[in-house]
Amino acid sequence: MNSTWKLKPTRERVQIQRTNLLPPLQKPISPETSSCNPISPKSRTIPYAFALRCFLISRLVLRPTTPRRKMSSEKLRIVESVSVFLVGVLVLSCARFVQCQDLSDYSQVDNPAVLPLITQLVYARISNVTTNLQYEINNRSSFCIKNPSDDWNRAFNYSSNLDFLSSCIQQTKGDMAGRLCTAAELKFYFNSLFQTSVSSNYLKPNKNCNLTTWISGCEPGWACSVGANQPVDLKNAQEIPARTDNCQACCEGFFCPHGLTCMIPCPLGAYCPLATLNTSTGICDPYTYQLPPGRPNHTCGGANIWADVGRSREIFCSSGSFCPTTVEEVTCGSGHYCRLGSTSEQPCFKLVSCDPNTVSQNIRAYGIMLIAALSTFLLIIYNCSGQLLTTRARRLAKSRGSSCKKCKRDCHSTSEMESCKRCCKEACEWFAISFITDIFQENRCRATMDEIEEDSSHNLEDSNPGSVGKNKKGNIKKAKHMHTHTQIFKYAYSQLEKERAQEQKNKDLSFSGVISMATISEIRKRPLIEVSFMDLTLTLKGKKKHLLRCVTGKLRPGRIAAVMGPSGAGKTSFLSALAGKAVGCSTTGVILINGKRESIHSYKKITGFVPQDDIVHGNLTVEENLWFSAKCRLPAKMPKADKVLVVERVIESLGLQSVRDSLVGTVEKRGISGGQRKRVNVGLEMVMEPSLLILDEPTSGLDSASSQLLLRALRHEALEGVNICMVVHQPSYSLFKMFDDLILLAKGGLIVYYGPAKKVEEYFAGMGINVPERVNPPDHFIDILEGIVTPSTSSGVNYKELPIRWMINNGYPIPPDMKEDAGAILSSGGAGIVVGLNAPRVGTEEQSFAGEIWQDVRSNVERQRDKIRLNFLRSKDLSHRKTAGVILQYRYFLGRVGKQRLRDARIQAVDYLILLLAGACLGTLATGGDESFGAAGYTYTIIAVSLLCKISALRSLSLDKLQHWRESSSGMSSLAYFLAKDTIDHFNTVIKPVVYLSTFYFFTNPRSSFADNYTVLLCLVYCVTGIAYALAIFFEAGAAQLWSVLLPVILTLIATRNGGGISSIISNFCYPKWALEAFVIANAERYYGVWLITRCGALFKSGYNLNNWGTCIFILIFIGILGRAIAFFGMLIFQKK
Repeated sequence: MNSTWKLKPTRERVQIQRTNLLPPLQKPISPETSSCNPISPKSRTIPYAFALRCFLISRLVLRPTTPRRKMSSEKLRIVESVSVFLVGVLVLSCARFVQCQDLSDYSQVDNPAVLPLITQLVYARISNVTTNLQYEINNRSSFCIKNPSDDWNRAFNYSSNLDFLSSCIQQTKGDMAGRLCTAAELKFYFNSLFQTSVSSNYLKPNKNCNLTTWISGCEPGWACSVGANQPVDLKNAQEIPARTDNCQACCEGFFCPHGLTCMIPCPLGAYCPLATLNTSTGICDPYTYQLPPGRPNHTCGGANIWADVGRSREIFCSSGSFCPTTVEEVTCGSGHYCRLGSTSEQPCFKLVSCDPNTVSQNIRAYGIMLIAALSTFLLIIYNCSGQLLTTRARRLAKSRGSSCKKCKRDCHSTSEMESCKRCCKEACEWFAISFITDIFQENRCRATMDEIEEDSSHNLEDSNPGSVGKNKKGNIKKAKHMHTHTQIFKYAYSQLEKERAQEQKNKDLSFSGVISMATISEIRKRPLIEVSFMDLTLTLKGKKKHLLRCVTGKLRPGRIAAVMGPSGAGKTSFLSALAGKAVGCSTTGVILINGKRESIHSYKKITGFVPQDDIVHGNLTVEENLWFSAKCRLPAKMPKADKVLVVERVIESLGLQSVRDSLVGTVEKRGISGGQRKRVNVGLEMVMEPSLLILDEPTSGLDSASSQLLLRALRHEALEGVNICMVVHQPSYSLFKMFDDLILLAKGGLIVYYGPAKKVEEYFAGMGINVPERVNPPDHFIDILEGIVTPSTSSGVNYKELPIRWMINNGYPIPPDMKEDAGAILSSGGAGIVVGLNAPRVGTEEQSFAGEIWQDVRSNVERQRDKIRLNFLRSKDLSHRKTAGVILQYRYFLGRVGKQRLRDARIQAVDYLILLLAGACLGTLATGGDESFGAAGYTYTIIAVSLLCKISALRSLSLDKLQHWRESSSGMSSLAYFLAKDTIDHFNTVIKPVVYLSTFYFFTNPRSSFADNYTVLLCLVYCVTGIAYALAIFFEAGAAQLWSVLLPVILTLIATRNGGGISSIISNFCYPKWALEAFVIANAERYYGVWLITRCGALFKSGYNLNNWGTCIFILIFIGILGRAIAFFGMLIFQKK
């Protein structure tokens, strides 16, 4: 060796210093011609990675010059140590070689032994170039590069095959550094690329290519050198070097832009061969540039551009082929597929046949398999669940039937025992009277009687294991420990048989039996509510119209009060005022609850209100409707056996045993009859064991027999201390006799009569109004108040005077506008004139048209304010009943909604079928667009899925909106109801994306994974479901459906509109913008290598960021949560009570 080395290792680099060393494989370089500067510590450093690369290369280059022979292990270790030292010297020599050489003076590039080393050295320079390229695009395009190292390795990692570099080194005779683009030229190229229009294929004038200097290297596909022995700093990003010497065609695997005289390596996935002239077209194939005119010696060069796929599709590796290097294109083999710009062939899935030169695999078979599996899964769920419900109902019916038969048999035995006891008792009494001196016989008889009584009581206890007797607490404890259905039904039916036997003892339940039943302390077990109202007046706000005027009376517990009158008399308004449900009206007067000025809402948990319309769930059975109301409104600590007893008692009293397992039915689906539906409507309030029961026309639409049955059930409730008030329309005489009190109203809401129903005829007869024979008294009175029937002239009474006569007769104060009529009545009757009777009538001033409009607007605003106030009214609970909490009600609602969805399986199946067809159609029409990463197909997907899922989600809250309003007004939790609905809808949220993608994904076959598409679609369905909830709450059914159709289309058009200003701000509030961005980002991530600029250009044009996928998902979920929150608060604010 003729040189010495000094090694100075540092923390991150290896410092070397050389003296008197001529680099191997190189001629001596004089200081005058050397391109190296004096060695400085900074210039004497080299990264470890490159040192390791030189180490591996040197092991290939070194060859032993002495024969191999056997040596000891110690000598072998010495030789290995020396070899390592020599290799280290060579590595450092490589480092010095790279530092000092400009790669323009190789004399042995044609030497096969030297060429690999030179190729590695050149590749090191190219690595520096691509690193500079990475930094340049990274600084400008961080929005489209998520992981720089991975993206650039996929684009510029040529380490697997460097043959194109060796070829270029030989073609340029080692002059590679003089032809590679510096950082300044790369910056100039990519700045022009992002600033020019799509149709431009040239660059702006620069130092080497301008109007005064245009050399051959400026033409597309050609490059020049900086000249011999000229240093080139590839990292210089400020100044473009003069590069005008030795111009020639661009090397294979490189592209030379039009307007630059340097070379840039083509990215992986590109095919950059030398062009050949097509004499027929004059174009250099496979590229699109032509030879410059006036230069006969100019030939076609290499590739000329790398841009997006729209401008440089010719350098992308062809579809159906793959390019392992940038100079080699291989046809895709059988069983594989190759997309545009592929670097390797991808194996096709099993069950998929791929012919040679296949672009994309046909995976529709997997979609069909997924559809079949999903259909089977759903069929199993719906069929098995329906079968489960049917089997459960059958088992309950069987258990109930057997318990009922056993209880009847036991009660029959008990009745026989009672009869035997009575006979024996009578015989013993006769025997004692006849032989009173025979004490032994008397004692024997009494012993026999005691024995019979003991056996009878023992039999009763066996048949009624939980009956309420003298030891009530013990029986309740037994009821709590009942768990099986048989025990519960046995307990319930034994109690019913006992109550039926008690009723038989009271032959006349409506009259004479009331006294005996009312004296039994065990029956009266509900808290009593007495409602008194004095001078109750209800005035419509804004219009000052009286709905009720000066109504005074009292509703007492244990009695049934009937409210009657002609149409427009304010009967329903009267009930609404008593129940605290009057909205948009000002209420004056006094309403007392148990003699105290308290709100009726404080007793909401023990107050039942039966609306005029039959608001029940049509897709539930009769028993399920009643049982749900009982579970939510009865005391939470009441044993289940007692709750079953309550429900069974109501079902029996209303005569619903034959239809208890039948669906109530809807308008579209036939169910039980109208009369039975009306009775179910009443039963929903009876099962909660109210203390105050208000009913609005419960007998309307019922025949006489059904009305009698309903009144008998209400009479049984009254016997337990329930205060019942009901509006009745034209009752029969037999029905009328079952009422205890009567409130008769005239038009205008004025009271005509209040008192016992049996004395109303006596009262009117006192005024000369008699009921004709064979005429129903209530019908006759209503006809008189309506003005249809005129009282006899002998009475001298006008129907308009009846309210005033009632006030005068009872000494009630008379309104000022009625005092003139009252004075006339008193004058005709011979009484003195009351003070102030001659006061003028209160008239109404005529208003202008604008005043009337303003009055209507004001009235509507006040009505909405009253609704909101009523919905958020919180009164102190004085009912002392603790019902099920939110969590327990959520559990009950969850079970009910689940049953309803299972029974609506056909509708769900139609939804899934439409989604399948939509996915197939859109998957067929939306043919892949690599330029936009499938944005068009995803846009159609967003519109279709949003529209279909919104319309189906509307049914969740729109169809049973009235039922919810009734339940919430009775005290049930709106939060539990809403959460249960949303929880059940999560099943559709999870399944519907799979249903849609099973056709769309396998028809379009995008590059993004199925999991990515499913995640985005899952969040999209969750988002639009929340929006649909809000639409269902704030709009009626028709308007909500219209908005569900318009919103996806309008918002998608806004979101896909490219432009700045206000439109971009508005688009940020549109959920389609975030859904589309998430879809595109998930797909764009799978485009790399030669697609890098296409990816950046497409994302830049759309304003998307590759790092925002998680943000898009979060925003979609947030919009879904926000929509649900708005819907829930809207439900609380705008619900009708």
